[in-house]
Amino acid sequence: MPAAPSILTDVARDFPDGLRDESRRTGTADGIAFPGSSQEICALLQQATQAGRRVTIQGARTGLAAGAVPDGGLVINLSRMDRILGVSFGPDGQARVCVQPGVTLQALRNFLEGAATDTTNWEATSREALATLRTQHWFFPTDPTETSASLGGMVACNASGACSFAYGAMRRHIHRLTVALADGDLLELERGVQQATGRQFHLSTRSGRVLSGPLPAYDLPQVKNAAGYYAAPDMALIDLFIGSEGSLGVITEIALTLSPRPPITLGVVCFLPDEPRALDLVAWLRNPQPQAGAPRPVAIEYFDRGVLELLRAARARGAHLPPMADHWQEAIYVEYAVADDATMDACSAALAGWIETHGGCADDTWAACDDLGRQRLKEFRHAAPEHVNLRIAERQRLHPGLTKLGTDLAVPDAYLRPVMAMYRRDLAAAQLEYVVFGHIGDNHVHVNILPRDMLEYAQGKALYEAWARQVVAWGGSVSAEHGIGKLKTNLLQVMYGAKGVAEMRALKRIFDPATLLGVGNLFPWEK
Repeated sequence: MPAAPSILTDVARDFPDGLRDESRRTGTADGIAFPGSSQEICALLQQATQAGRRVTIQGARTGLAAGAVPDGGLVINLSRMDRILGVSFGPDGQARVCVQPGVTLQALRNFLEGAATDTTNWEATSREALATLRTQHWFFPTDPTETSASLGGMVACNASGACSFAYGAMRRHIHRLTVALADGDLLELERGVQQATGRQFHLSTRSGRVLSGPLPAYDLPQVKNAAGYYAAPDMALIDLFIGSEGSLGVITEIALTLSPRPPITLGVVCFLPDEPRALDLVAWLRNPQPQAGAPRPVAIEYFDRGVLELLRAARARGAHLPPMADHWQEAIYVEYAVADDATMDACSAALAGWIETHGGCADDTWAACDDLGRQRLKEFRHAAPEHVNLRIAERQRLHPGLTKLGTDLAVPDAYLRPVMAMYRRDLAAAQLEYVVFGHIGDNHVHVNILPRDMLEYAQGKALYEAWARQVVAWGGSVSAEHGIGKLKTNLLQVMYGAKGVAEMRALKRIFDPATLLGVGNLFPWEK
């Protein structure tokens, strides 16, 4: 095995960004390494295991739950493992691309749009497949807000985004993984090959060792979910590692399944006078039958009056944002993937008809089907989290310990109205400032509480946990897309109980007996 790469021992001086991620939490580490290959990762893991040294895995550090923030020990940063390794087509003609975990989402998109890549070490069949790929139209549908996210990190937290309403989360698009275990051995997992037998699993490593044991017995919620280990009877065992947040092994190679790019993408922002009608529109959009030939949308996003007020205020201070009329109180963004102009016209007509008959006005609508127009709509959608972060940054000058409190809860369809009513009632009673936006098509909105001081921060945290308990009682998830990381371990306990968390710990010890990987992620470290 090749020697491990050198380790920087003064992380705070030589690479301070390695101590934090987008959660704004800062950790500690006694070393950081930047491997360039699976072999170097395995060498680092062997050294760490022999020394009893904790290991934190990092990608692009875009996570919001502090999963990439180290709690002592060694950081293995995968940003230099950024090569696209090949292209292939499955038996059904589905295109696949194989990448290292440090490839960013933007780099993958650039590659699929025709950017050159180094194919020197590719097999001839892979180069031939690339030539075919260039004549066709494929894309990767998982779309978190931050396009600088690494694909390894997206696998680790089962990332999703706006279009998960139609395309599902990251899990659905992963065909194969190579995973380095804590002792440096490798697992190679392919969808449809390694399967559980009921709630029991058996896996063989590259060296021939057999790992086996029980899967957790809990039932997963039937909603969008990125909380804890995926476990189900007869499951594909590749799914154990998707969403495991660096706690079972280190992803060293990923084969992604692509989707056919739609001929036309239509984006529409509908502005409405109140929340009840916004929720009515969501319910209507989910059911394509009455929509006069319009297909089911690929994305349904929500922005409440607090968001619009925040953006109006930002625009008044000079932010580059389009004007928003005062009577616009709620907004729904809808995205359609359509085959032709006739279908696009049907979507537009159906939406306009609904708005006109429900107290809105078709003139209070933004629509775009070209790249430039859809980019402007995207900028509007992404302005909400950007300006929330700016407002919190202003308040942090007076209260350095302050952060925003952003929920990540999801509920079944039947509980969308009750959960929205619960949020409004409790926030009004607490007199907290907040905005609500997010993936309402999946019943997954982010309530962003904007505390003005540490007392309000404590109030907001208490509300969040109370909401989580109610959401779990309704059959929902405490984390639909951001994962648990180190910040929401208490919520994982709320969701699965002490028994479920104990079963996760037992599963982890099969793959990581000394419990050195991803320490503090999912559940507090247990020596």
